[in-house]
Amino acid sequence: MKSAPYFEGTGRRKTSIARVRLVPGEGAVVVNGKPLDDYFGRDGAAERALLPFTATNTAHRFNAMVKVEGGGVSGQVGAIAHGIAKERKKPGLKRARKAPQFTKR
Repeated sequence: MKSAPYFEGTGRRKTSIARVRLVPGEGAVVVNGKPLDDYFGRDGAAERALLPFTATNTAHRFNAMVKVEGGGVSGQVGAIAHGIAKERKKPGLKRARKAPQFTKR
């Protein structure tokens, strides 16, 4: 029995951490067991969380199962967006974008 392929990503923003699992599907997004619109009641929060899908034209090609914890609404939305984007750590940097402190001399 072979399971469906999936992609995992971790997103962090402020004190929020989101673990995102992307599975090929029709575009359903579930956050902590609830649909995305039910979990975030604010206007525009769901759209901001799904910005990586619209930027890459993959809006209805993946289902996302998200577990998010910590922080507030804005931090959780940003962490979900970062987790969907799946930005990896680059060599020579401390994290995905954080560079070591520059010293002139």
